[in-house]
Amino acid sequence: MSRCLRFCSFLLLVLALPAIGFADTPAVKFDSGDTAWMLISTALVLLMIIPGLALFYGGMVSKENVLGVLAQSFAVCCLISVLWVAYGYSFAFTAGPCLYIGGAARVMLAGIGLKSVSSLAPTIPETVYVMFQLTFAAITCALVLGAVATRIKFSSMLVFMAAWFTLVYVPIAHWVWGDHGWLGGTNIDKYPGLLGFGATLDFAGGTVVHINAGIAGLVAALVMGKGFDFDKRRKNTPPYNIGLSLTGAALLWVGWFGFNAGSAVASGDRAGMAMLVTHVATATAGLAWMGVEWLHSKKPTVLGIISGAVAGLVAITPASGFVDVTGAFYIGIAAGICCFLATQIKYTFGFDDTLDVFGVHCVGGIIGAILTGVFAVEAIGGTKGALEGNWNQVVAQFLSVGVTIIYCGAVSYVILKIINATMGLSLSETDQRIGLDQTQHGEMIHG
Repeated sequence: MSRCLRFCSFLLLVLALPAIGFADTPAVKFDSGDTAWMLISTALVLLMIIPGLALFYGGMVSKENVLGVLAQSFAVCCLISVLWVAYGYSFAFTAGPCLYIGGAARVMLAGIGLKSVSSLAPTIPETVYVMFQLTFAAITCALVLGAVATRIKFSSMLVFMAAWFTLVYVPIAHWVWGDHGWLGGTNIDKYPGLLGFGATLDFAGGTVVHINAGIAGLVAALVMGKGFDFDKRRKNTPPYNIGLSLTGAALLWVGWFGFNAGSAVASGDRAGMAMLVTHVATATAGLAWMGVEWLHSKKPTVLGIISGAVAGLVAITPASGFVDVTGAFYIGIAAGICCFLATQIKYTFGFDDTLDVFGVHCVGGIIGAILTGVFAVEAIGGTKGALEGNWNQVVAQFLSVGVTIIYCGAVSYVILKIINATMGLSLSETDQRIGLDQTQHGEMIHG
């Protein structure tokens, strides 16, 4: 009898195995079109960092610093990629214990497999979303270095970037884009926003990327002081190779379609509009900068028109998923003119922002963030702007800009002061004269 019972129990167990193994794991179906577009967008944003930003920055410095500046972008891309996987993604994009930081559920990408999905991007594999957001983090950190590119020690740069990524980028990314972030209100129904004026509109990184990087760059420039050749550069000493910078700017322009249109996280109509307005604003800003520089300096420089185009790319970034072509046109004009004027401020006040990170990225980001609140179209992004009667959105944009500037500025200052006191930030004047290539890497460009 006992043998019969054991046999029957075994038979029931065998018959139950399919239900035990598969009944509680429903199949996940991703949208193949969205997934394909996001794979392409991710590659485009990576193209913006290496080689785009590396060449853009590298061509604008002197010959003895070219390799060093190229190495900064490349090394930062490697560093932030590792930190993003280790903890950055988890604390930026998962729900945490409060509105100010995410949780530890995805540390070392725990639990992410082939079928994993994020509530922030439900039509694509979470692996793709992780990679897409990784590229944003990497380029933001690389942008900061343009302000002090030729005078920061390589070792100090790596420590600063790791600390800044952890304490500044990750929290602000969560505030604006993360699950239950307190500025953007993602996944919070009817979120009133900061002080009740509405959630921050930042489609692809006006606050998270550009204002954030621009303020950090300004603080770094102030803490480190002027380079030995600041007055020489004021007299428009030509950079090593503007052709490299033009190539880099062109790669940035192309890659930015992944940056902005990719932020739709889908291959639909909103991505199409984001791509169109990105191109319009960029072209308009390039012409606007060229025109005002022509009036100011009597000649339209190549460096000027490519800088104007980048300013347009920066300014349209927060607005790209919310405005129409008319809004993009006016944003481009404002960015081209205002960012040109902003790049002259460093000579008036005497701070050495080597590659105009503050003038282009911070000022351009502020222009774009505020004008997003003006030109937002409900039929495009679901939120009305001031021109459709919602002036509260302009206030919400101002508040997010202010919060980003204050938090980023304060924390960046503390990080930089600690590093300066412990291991030093700046190269000596002698090493600055020799250049990054030889002093930091033992290499040089021949010919």
